[in-house]
Amino acid sequence: MDEEISKKKKIKKEEKVEMKLSDLPGIGPAAIEKLEAAGIYDLMGIAVLGPKELSEMAGLGEAIARKAIQASRKMMDLGFQDGLEFAEKREEIFHITTGSKELDNLLGGRGVETKAITEAFGSYGSGKTQLGLSLAVNVQMPIEKGGAEGKAVYIDTEGTFRPERIRQIAESKGANPENVLKNILVARAFNSDHQILLVDKIGEMINNGEPVRIVIVDSLTAHFRAEFSGRGQLADRQQKLNKYLHNLMKIAEQHNLAIYVTNQVMTNPAMMFGDPTIAIGGNIVGHASTFRMYIRKGKKSSRVVKLIDSPNLPDNECIFFVGRKGVSDEED
Repeated sequence: MDEEISKKKKIKKEEKVEMKLSDLPGIGPAAIEKLEAAGIYDLMGIAVLGPKELSEMAGLGEAIARKAIQASRKMMDLGFQDGLEFAEKREEIFHITTGSKELDNLLGGRGVETKAITEAFGSYGSGKTQLGLSLAVNVQMPIEKGGAEGKAVYIDTEGTFRPERIRQIAESKGANPENVLKNILVARAFNSDHQILLVDKIGEMINNGEPVRIVIVDSLTAHFRAEFSGRGQLADRQQKLNKYLHNLMKIAEQHNLAIYVTNQVMTNPAMMFGDPTIAIGGNIVGHASTFRMYIRKGKKSSRVVKLIDSPNLPDNECIFFVGRKGVSDEED
């Protein structure tokens, strides 16, 4: 069954004919250079622009820009499709195991999926980063072993990436630690603008042939929270965060990769009963995330994870452990 899935995905990849920006009318080498500098490398990037935007970006006349946009939309076939066609397209999706069967089952049976944003929120030490590090290793495994045979991009906003931890997880899985580390592309984001800029860099790397299958952002909201403090700046923060999440979703859809983000929490003082812990970012992050998980510490090295939101799965919870192997079903 797994071999069939793998073959199907490989055949589908071969069938796809990649259309380039140079195939569009009026888009010459100079315009392509300007578009690539603005982070646009494919037809989808052109198709979603307005004529004025494209004209300013590429230094073209509005009439030429309009023609290029119409041609890209025609080539991309951006109309409606029936549910059966959509279901067939969903077969392209990869699933990356978390390392725990219990957690994989909570997320639908096979782990974190591509073309989706999976968010984990919880207090410090709850295991959000450990799950991210485990996914960065697991994505490199063969498809039949729960991997996606690809590389990981790790955007580190809080200085939490630890190569020695990756080595430990890789060794416990029988993988070569040096090779595993080579396949994780790490960037330290120093502020929210840098964090936003790095998303454009991911598109550039994929365009240059890097087989990226997962982007890990640890953490999503740290810089936004620090830079936009107080109620007066809340609207600006949310707007910027919203745009950032939409850019992440766009690359996930365009390049068939998974997005895993960790999120900080705060305590809701108005809550009298139950757990007062809520995620930062409000409805903006809640609506943008495809799957939302709340992780909290259990006994010893166990973690209790609750699925808060999903488009197709019931709210449920499970237990996993964090240890030498990363995320797993047994205590070390």
